[in-house]
Parts: sequence; structure tokens; C-alpha cells
Amino acid sequence: MTNSKNNPKTETVFITGASSGLGQQMAIEFARRGYQLALTARRLENLEQLKAKLEAEYQTAVLIRALDVTEFDDVKAALEEARQHFGSLDKIIANAGIGYSQRIGKLSFEKVKATIDTNVLGCMATIDAAVSLFKAQGFGHIIAVSSVAGYRGLPGGGAYGASKAAVSHYVEALRAELYFKPIDVTLLCPGYIDTPINQAARSRPFCIPVEKGGRLLVDLIERKVKRSTVPRWPWALVVRLLAWLPVALIARMA
Repeated sequence: MTNSKNNPKTETVFITGASSGLGQQMAIEFARRGYQLALTARRLENLEQLKAKLEAEYQTAVLIRALDVTEFDDVKAALEEARQHFGSLDKIIANAGIGYSQRIGKLSFEKVKATIDTNVLGCMATIDAAVSLFKAQGFGHIIAVSSVAGYRGLPGGGAYGASKAAVSHYVEALRAELYFKPIDVTLLCPGYIDTPINQAARSRPFCIPVEKGGRLLVDLIERKVKRSTVPRWPWALVVRLLAWLPVALIARMA
């Protein structure tokens, strides 16, 4: 176990959507490795339980705050509060996301809008605020959690896939804009990892436990990879094959 109190080089990680799923598991994995944490989500009661667990098991500093990333002005305020609390932020992870599986025309448009507001605009708001903070600070690492669903639109996942494609394109633009700045950019595209967002899916090919998923995500973040599927294999190959499959075959499979 790494104790952050005995580590003079402790870094601080800010995570959105940390109350469950990948956000929660990344928080556990970062705490295990000795990082300080600023954790945000809509469900404050879940964050309170997570904070107690992390502080008890890993003796690391944890700051929690309620945050809905669709409240765009509050995103910047949350980041600034965390920076002031810890003195600086080293990594900011735009992870908050929701997903609905239903065909276009059947999924209520309120849920379509919620998907775009949270997954796209909420992510953009987090990244926008992170860029301003890191430019003023002089260093930092921005991480966005996208999905393999963003590589090609598939039946039943139109809104979710579109939201993740938007995130991926936005982050690649960001990487080019920050190329000559002391700010690292990482884009992570998980496949099926066993979390609540996909547990109702009829099929979850190559699904891995959330503990393994969290460990792989944090490994890639620490290595400051530019872009990667998670796990890398077989998804790096699968997404390439998806791009070449004819629409007729996809329609029959669906």
C-alpha cells in the first residue's frame, strides 16, 4: 500500500462522475497508488461513502463535491475549489456519462438530449475549464473517457455512439491545439467493462471485471498514452473491423 502522507511527490487527480462505475473504480485505483483525490458527481451520498472507504483503507486525502456537469458554470467553480484546496491539480478526468440503449424514434428525445448534454457538453465544459486552469498553472494532464461505441454508429446506440464520437473528435482537436504546451492529453475508449451503464445490455462481448478495467485505465493514464481502447486487445482490432463491415451485415446482426 502507498501512503500519500509519506510521499512528497503526491499528485492530485480530479474526477467527474466518480460516484459509480469507472469513475469510482479509477478513484479506488488512484487511492491505492497514493494519489490525492478530488471527486465529484451528482450523488453526494455515494461520494461520502467512497471518501470514507478511501481514507480508511489508503490514508489519502479526498475532497468531495456535488457536481452536475450539465451545470456548466459550476464545473469551472468545482475545479477552482479543488485547486485552491490542494494547491494544484495534476490530472483532470472528464468521465461523467450516461447511456441509453434504444433505437432512434423509440428512445424519448428527452433522453437523447440528456445524453448529449452530459456526455458531450458536460465533457467539453470540464475540458474547457481544465485548459484554462492548466495554462495558468503551467502544467497538467487532461484525460477524457470516450468509448469504442464512438468508432461507428450501431443500431440501438445512436445517441450514445454519437456522443462518444463527438468527445473523441473534440479531444483530438484539443491535442493539436495543446501540442506545444506543457499539457498532456489522453483519450481512452473502453469496451465492455462490467459497470451499471451496460449491465442491462443483451450482449457484452469481451466484457471484463470493473476492477481490471479500473487498473488498465489508470495504467494508461500514468503512462500518458495519447489514445487507446481499453483493454487494448481485442478492441483495437475490433474497431478497425467495424469500420469495414457493410451496413447490410450490421443490420442483419442487429
